[in-house]
Amino acid sequence: MIDIKSMTQEQLASFLREMGEPAFRGKQVFTWLHRGVTSFDEMSNLPKALRQKLAESCRITAPTVARKQISALDGTVKYLWRLWDGNCIETVLMRYHHGNTVCISSQVGCRMGCAFCASTIAGKVRDLAPSEMLDQVLFTQLDAGVEISNIVLMGIGEPLDNFDNVLAFLDLVNHPDGLNIGMRHISLSTCGIVPGIDALADLRLQLTLSVSLHAPDSETRSRIMPVNRAYDVEQLFAACHRYFQKTGRRISFEYAMIDGVNDHDWQADLIAQRIRGMPGHVNLIPLNDVVESPFKPSRRLAAFQKRLESHGVTATVRRSLGGDIDASCGQLRRKAMEEKEGAHEDLGNH
Repeated sequence: MIDIKSMTQEQLASFLREMGEPAFRGKQVFTWLHRGVTSFDEMSNLPKALRQKLAESCRITAPTVARKQISALDGTVKYLWRLWDGNCIETVLMRYHHGNTVCISSQVGCRMGCAFCASTIAGKVRDLAPSEMLDQVLFTQLDAGVEISNIVLMGIGEPLDNFDNVLAFLDLVNHPDGLNIGMRHISLSTCGIVPGIDALADLRLQLTLSVSLHAPDSETRSRIMPVNRAYDVEQLFAACHRYFQKTGRRISFEYAMIDGVNDHDWQADLIAQRIRGMPGHVNLIPLNDVVESPFKPSRRLAAFQKRLESHGVTATVRRSLGGDIDASCGQLRRKAMEEKEGAHEDLGNH
């Protein structure tokens, strides 16, 4: 079955022309899909015969809510979506004074192996299609009854490890006949896939690039982020400088503060040294206490921030949202997987 929602409006027009339909049907179908219809029968301005033909050859992706948690602290909503093939992914809706932000996943699982992240514990299962990324924005908006104004690709998965599908998603979500969310309202986070950063730089998109840095020296970074063994921190910062030179866009460096690992003054000094020459923003993240991880939250967050600022580096502390609902990446999916495994074990014991 054809994944019709992953098509651009132009691809839809071409597809329908091949079916003997006028090109304007492409815009009609595109508009319906981006309103969140789940069946072709809902496309009321299409002839019944065409709706039937589409239903026979195409499927409309539509995730179902496997679990939903709402924070009593700040209204953050975490969704565990079940996909058409039974796999689950996470999406988080965060409410800020400047609008509603949705954090979406780009893969089912992740193969990057970062030591402090729950998303990667069970490895990567598969890439998400453009439609499945779009659905996270669309169905979160429909379920929550709020308008989404900002998107961060910072959920489960590495976006630059699913490069082509992520670009197709950006094209879809940016379209004026769709959700029409501008590139300046979209952030893409990478753990440091250097060829992907260079490819993104060549496209000169107006999105915000976030780099999950977490250590400015290769010895520490390789210990906690296996990607550093493929693209070390020197290569990563060189790619970041090239990105800024090509796009003129400031890069945000994500930095999870880990007690006794990456929170020393000399590491703050090294960050400032490596950023010099481009406008960089360091976003310090209070580490979530993941049960399976040996790493603990740093007790030097304020001192580290002050050290960075002494070098003229803009450093902020990320506001923690949804702390009471497993809102960090991969925690809810991991919990659901463990419960499923436990249920299977229980069944085997009877």
